[in-house]
Amino acid sequence: MKMREMCAADRPREKMMERGPGGLGNAELLAVLLRTGNREESAVELAQKLLKMADGSLVRLFGWNAAKLCSMPGIGPYKAAGVLAAFELGRRFLQEGAPVEKRPLLTPRMIYDLMAPVLKGLDHEECWVLGFNVSCYLVGRQKLTQGAMNSTAIDSRQVLKAALDWGAHSVVLMHNHPSGNPRPGPEDIRQTERVKQACSAFGIQLSDHIVFCDDSFFSFADDRPYSAQH
Repeated sequence: MKMREMCAADRPREKMMERGPGGLGNAELLAVLLRTGNREESAVELAQKLLKMADGSLVRLFGWNAAKLCSMPGIGPYKAAGVLAAFELGRRFLQEGAPVEKRPLLTPRMIYDLMAPVLKGLDHEECWVLGFNVSCYLVGRQKLTQGAMNSTAIDSRQVLKAALDWGAHSVVLMHNHPSGNPRPGPEDIRQTERVKQACSAFGIQLSDHIVFCDDSFFSFADDRPYSAQH
């Protein structure tokens, strides 16, 4: 059914203006971003197909790039750009809104929760360094590298430069495993040891290295995996 053939109260944009965005389902919100459908389908039907491709998972959809979105008939560069822009704004909102700088981060889970808006749903590996003062307050965080789906390199010099610029007492490394397996591999272990030794030479403590997955994480400090559920 074409959008113009729908009752005005059922059209996503009109419905959102009347009820607010919280009154729309996921497919309807996506339809607002897509704006139009194609010759055979309305924007809502196109959005429903898009969600089905992602197995109904917004997390999975959130990690798609432009090429993946454009692989679906009816979604070209302009529609894909609108969806990607909305997702990126959401990611930045979550990062900006986190009040973690006002409290000490004392556990791996607290750091995992801090970085979840940044790393959740990614289809490639990223490595980040977080700096802390002597009271465990966050004084800085920086993305070090962005790698392929199953690998990323950690440069000890970048870690040290960031820590020294922040005047950090300690640092935590964090990188994600898009595969969903939080267990560190041999190269993760080797790179962690190299960074630990480099930091120690400058009187900076590498207090943890956390391997992030969407539903779990591994803490080097505790030498064990955790479920992301509290």
